[in-house]
Amino acid sequence: MLIALNKPYGVLCQFSDADGRPTLAAYVRQKDVYPAGRLDHDSEGLLLLTDDGRLAHKLTDPRHKESKTYLVQVDGQVSDEAIEALRRGVTLNDGPTLPAHAEHAAEPDWLWPRDPPVRFRKLIPTSWLRLTIREGRNRQVRRMTASVGFPTLRLIRERIGPYALDGLAPGQTRAIG
Repeated sequence: MLIALNKPYGVLCQFSDADGRPTLAAYVRQKDVYPAGRLDHDSEGLLLLTDDGRLAHKLTDPRHKESKTYLVQVDGQVSDEAIEALRRGVTLNDGPTLPAHAEHAAEPDWLWPRDPPVRFRKLIPTSWLRLTIREGRNRQVRRMTASVGFPTLRLIRERIGPYALDGLAPGQTRAIG
């Protein structure tokens, strides 16, 4: 069994929390499924859940290099030089990253409003990029954009390998296959 969830902002990638924070339990009714990977509580978008340990391993183990595509809103007008640096790979405090597929992107018309909204600063523009990586280090995309001078304001995972959001609204699930 494989379930796609559009994980809302502020939701933990677990089914319970001793501190009472929002969890997957509010969105996923299917029993005995577990997240295949994670999204930080302040990230949104595609999260896959499965009851198949081998599939979860294939989706998450870095040796399989399953691609993950993110739509990223950054602080500032992202430069061509920053995009090129991401394409070459950047060095983080835990070592160099693999080269990423990186490109400028427009804010999509399908994008839902975030609650709470991303901070707005009149004198500092924001811009969007699409970034595809084949690793899964902790907060990797955020660290990569910061390393090239453009801190992440909003992070939405659009795709994991062949699986995509495909119109799921925040909090919605869809069975796959």
